Amino acid sequence: MQWLVGAYTLAFAVLLITGARLGDLLGRRRLFIAGIVGFTASSLLCAVAPSPEFLIAMRALQGGFGALLIPQGFGMIKEVFAEDQMTKAFAVFGPVMGLSAVAAPIIGGALVDGNLFGTGWRAIFLVNIPLGIAGLVGALRVMPRTAGTPGTRLDPGGAVIATSAAFALIYPLVEGRELGWPAWTFGLLAAGVAGFGLFALYERRHRERALIAPSLLGNRAFTSGIVVAVCFFMAMIGLNLVISLFCQLGEHFSPLRTGLTLAPFALGIALTAPASYPIAQRYGRISIQAGFALMGAGLALIALMVHGAGSDVSSWTLVPGELVAGMGMGLSLPPLFDFILAGVADHEVGSASGVLNAIQQLGASLGIAVLATVFFAYLDNTTPPFRAMASTTLLTLVPLGLAFLAAFRLPKKARADVAH
Repeated sequence: MQWLVGAYTLAFAVLLITGARLGDLLGRRRLFIAGIVGFTASSLLCAVAPSPEFLIAMRALQGGFGALLIPQGFGMIKEVFAEDQMTKAFAVFGPVMGLSAVAAPIIGGALVDGNLFGTGWRAIFLVNIPLGIAGLVGALRVMPRTAGTPGTRLDPGGAVIATSAAFALIYPLVEGRELGWPAWTFGLLAAGVAGFGLFALYERRHRERALIAPSLLGNRAFTSGIVVAVCFFMAMIGLNLVISLFCQLGEHFSPLRTGLTLAPFALGIALTAPASYPIAQRYGRISIQAGFALMGAGLALIALMVHGAGSDVSSWTLVPGELVAGMGMGLSLPPLFDFILAGVADHEVGSASGVLNAIQQLGASLGIAVLATVFFAYLDNTTPPFRAMASTTLLTLVPLGLAFLAAFRLPKKARADVAH
């Protein structure tokens, strides 16, 4: 179950920057079309998967094609719209992305519960096919043909090192528990950490085609921002999966009820996100940290409520904590990248934005690997599900606390000229 989510996010994370670079090299329309065709085809292969292993492999393929697809949408907006129109374009684009993220768990749960034509869980992949076809037709009709950027070069060596390092870090975290944590899992973890160090060294020595601008790796504010982003998304995405597992495996909620149970997170985000930019402009970096603190209070409330309810946890048990945690997310998440990017030079913003999007996915993969592993480890030791849920939720406060502390090294004011 961890790999069904983790395979996608890991492939997406490690190939995202390469996907953006390929769009610069070959043209964004061409890469968007290739990405959406591949994503739709891999969704079909997921739907007809004959085994879990095949499904996991196709999920990784989905992530790879997603990494080709997603950067071209952002890049195309920047190419097509004038500077004075770009903020308006992103103002429409952002809420649509947010609405899809909110609706997805509910729609997915309804599709599984509905069991249309006996498809069961396969329907959540089959629904991508008409959506993918519609996206392809739209791309062919309205996306302008754009040429590649002259002088763009790929960095296959850097991509291979980054991919290998990320895999070496994630694989033992997911598999170690079931295998009894043999010595090689710790060796692979060490190799993953060393691999990222090697990647930084490689990028400095290949400046002319580096995936990441080497100057970013020596920027203290930006590297601190990477720590903040990894820890924040590790906590947010990892806990989201753990709650979903707890609801379905521990409390035997239906998929639809599970999706609705997670909805208060989105409601909390919707309540505070509109005010997050004005608050950030007025109070600066402290607004991000206040959001982290509020999110932490919400997580502590979830743990307290679940532990207090014992074996009688309902959807309503989770509502207060999820709502408070969501309000913290809405306060800190929208302006977070603006604070991280405030410490980079103008010519580095494009590269830095791509890195942060990849880091977001890498943090999600780590959260899925670590927090779900901890949750299952508690269950392995015959811990009641409600206690496993409460303990894992409290553990989530560790990466969130690290994000809070690392945020002290961010610039005090956000970057004002980044389109949202």
